[in-house]
Amino acid sequence: MCFICNFKTQPDDAKASAHASPRWQARRAFMLAAGATAAGSALAQVDVGSSSGLRKLVPAETLETSARQQYSQVLAEARAKGALAPDGNPQLQRLQTIAQKLIPHTAQWNPRSRDWKWQVNLIGSQQINAWCMPGGKIAFYTGILDKLKLTDDEAAMIMGHEMAHALREHARERLAKSQATSIGLSIASQLLGLGSLGDVAANLGTQLLTLKYSRDDETESDLVGLEIAARGGYKPEASVSLWQKMQSASSNGSPSFLSTHPSGANRIQELEANLPKVQTLYQQALKG
Repeated sequence: MCFICNFKTQPDDAKASAHASPRWQARRAFMLAAGATAAGSALAQVDVGSSSGLRKLVPAETLETSARQQYSQVLAEARAKGALAPDGNPQLQRLQTIAQKLIPHTAQWNPRSRDWKWQVNLIGSQQINAWCMPGGKIAFYTGILDKLKLTDDEAAMIMGHEMAHALREHARERLAKSQATSIGLSIASQLLGLGSLGDVAANLGTQLLTLKYSRDDETESDLVGLEIAARGGYKPEASVSLWQKMQSASSNGSPSFLSTHPSGANRIQELEANLPKVQTLYQQALKG
């Protein structure tokens, strides 16, 4: 997944195995029907172009099913270690409040999200990390909240960014491109029937937690996440202060951004250029 654009610490508890019980899943599930109320009838203000048609080579439903299974495994592993935040945890409630404000503004970026069963959970870990799997399965690690001392506005920018990866179906696109390259587009029978592409989507396993996105994917998620957060009533300038904190953490010894991703300075410059586009949305959210 995104690992906040590959800005991450070494995992200490990221792998998962067991399945959660149906009763426990039902109690912990953070299903927000607000996603169906597409408050995004207004035109998008940031310009990210259209999504790649190549992603259609991988069935969205299959990928989302795999994501649900992997998400359940991650939660079960964290719960077994006592690292999964309980329902009354203040930090988890804080994240849930942010999600409730953002989800109504997601459908304009992906109509399928109206039917997603959104969930957000908090995992105790020193990792500076957060992600959103296909289908709206979100996880934050306590390390990113504590080490960066995130304000609500900054946390909303991270959540919006991670939501954007799922909404723009970057994992689906990455998988389609890698598999199309490996099997060859000339194998018409496989493409027409989806063949091995569908099989790969059904057996992703931990690939969803290690998938690396392109430079364009990251920039796109920065901007889409910025707009979603602004529509939710979170201060757009927080996107800049967030990446300033990321840069500071990186200079203090954390791993640098990978070469395939924009540098912190480039991200900040791009975000600053788009702040005027979403300021009106933010002001409207404050009034409404």
